Amino acid sequence: MAIKPSLMDLPIRTAESGFYKGFSRDVTISAKFLIGGLVIWAVAFPQHAGAVLSKFNSFILQNFGAWYIWVVAAFVLVCLLLAIWPAAGRLKLGQQHDVPEFSNFSWFSMMFGAGIGVGMLTWAVAEPVYHFNNNPEVIQGLATAASADNVRNAYKWSFLHWGLGAWACYAIAGLSLAFFSYRRSLPLTIRSSLTPLFGKALSGPLGHVIDIVAVVATILGVAQTLGFGVEQFVAGMSRIGIGDWLINEEGTSSRMGIIVAILVIMGASTLSALSGVGKGIKWLSNINMVLSIVLLCFFLIFGASFFGLKALVLGVFDYLVAFPGMSFRIWSADGTEIGDALAGWQGAWSVFYWAWWVAFAPFVGLFLARISKGRTIREFVLGAMIVPSLMCFVWFTWAGGTAIDLELNGTANGIITSAPDGDKIFAMTNFMLAPISQILSWGMSLMIVVLLMTYLVTSADSAVLIVNTINAGGDEGPKARPHIIFWGVALGAVVAALLLVGGLKAIQTAMVIGALPFSLVMLLMCVALIKAIFRDSMREKGGVSTIASADAFGSAS
Repeated sequence: MAIKPSLMDLPIRTAESGFYKGFSRDVTISAKFLIGGLVIWAVAFPQHAGAVLSKFNSFILQNFGAWYIWVVAAFVLVCLLLAIWPAAGRLKLGQQHDVPEFSNFSWFSMMFGAGIGVGMLTWAVAEPVYHFNNNPEVIQGLATAASADNVRNAYKWSFLHWGLGAWACYAIAGLSLAFFSYRRSLPLTIRSSLTPLFGKALSGPLGHVIDIVAVVATILGVAQTLGFGVEQFVAGMSRIGIGDWLINEEGTSSRMGIIVAILVIMGASTLSALSGVGKGIKWLSNINMVLSIVLLCFFLIFGASFFGLKALVLGVFDYLVAFPGMSFRIWSADGTEIGDALAGWQGAWSVFYWAWWVAFAPFVGLFLARISKGRTIREFVLGAMIVPSLMCFVWFTWAGGTAIDLELNGTANGIITSAPDGDKIFAMTNFMLAPISQILSWGMSLMIVVLLMTYLVTSADSAVLIVNTINAGGDEGPKARPHIIFWGVALGAVVAALLLVGGLKAIQTAMVIGALPFSLVMLLMCVALIKAIFRDSMREKGGVSTIASADAFGSAS
């Protein structure tokens, strides 16, 4: 029986005139209603919204915590399979003559900046410090909190959350989109990655639902990242002397501080989004990569260099050895003090992170696909998983390692540990430089604020462009300015509304809820991608073309 050729045409109906010209009204209007409804609900009924979100969060953590753990472990296994599978690894994401549009430096810069850059500035110091004081080994009595025997455990768990699992989520989404868009000339949108499973049915309501789920997950995932960034940005502005009004009596961001920070960040990101990927986003990505290297060099030279190097080597070793167990282990509340504590820790950390990365995946995945045309699957998988993971590990061990070393030897005396998460990096650099020069301390705080700003703007403007690409049925061309402005405002409104209603906890809850349906979509992506590559290998043996013609790509663009 002859093998049928692969599907290389997936029409998505878009408006031919009017305000929504070039956009799918079904996807765009539905997504706007859902996001707008969330904002109105949170602002108009804050107590009710907070209570309902909290109940949903408890339900999901109780019933779907194991799902998040297992599904991310599956993503890692699929990525490794595709990298070592000869029939898959050699395939190019595009036609044979296609070459990468961006240099490796720009590719890694944009990938890192859009993927994890903002969160890393907050958590490279805060998370190792937290796990240094509490982690599953401490809960089980196998290690002592805030002591030398717990340093390696702190890095093992930090690496779990920022290593292969995180980047596997992005790689699956990005690889699926790039494969079907640049080899089969299908629209660069989420539904295209499921064509081996559902075929032309994705042109209709089923495809619309999938893209709507992706848009909502993207907005909530990016909102989580911006939420952390806004808190840290406000702390940084306070550190450089913008004003005490930015911080309230509890030491956290004031309402006015949150509003001002969001106005500044979203205003700049919207302007950048209007300039497109090749200009504003690329320019900002290169700037934040350079500033990141400068800041990292500061920790390498003036921080706990030997401590950080030792933590890096031992941490990577411990992480790789323990990775299978950490990736599949499920702790359930069993009514005992230790069992309940372990389940609570896993829900607050691992499940939260996996939901965050899944919610962030449609955004980062589509962005990675957009900047990775011309690379092979093996190059994409290894480049998107290993290099960014190592960058995160280096940051965590030298920035976070300096903080742990200062606390461990008693020099900091709790100054770093007691600071809010977003302020920990400022507290540490101020402690290190203030005795030498107040000007140097202020200058370092200013540089971190600028770096944070570029990361936030890069993430936000990329998200706006990605959302509009999905809404336009995968059209990568220029988008109407009103739609870019709308989603810039909507994203800022989601962050502001949820922060003002319930702080970061409210954003976290909304994000965990929004990520759940998209995690199922991503699992289907894995199945569809493996099926497509296997069937393509059979087609090649039978002399059936597996790549769309150049004319097809031209007509699709």
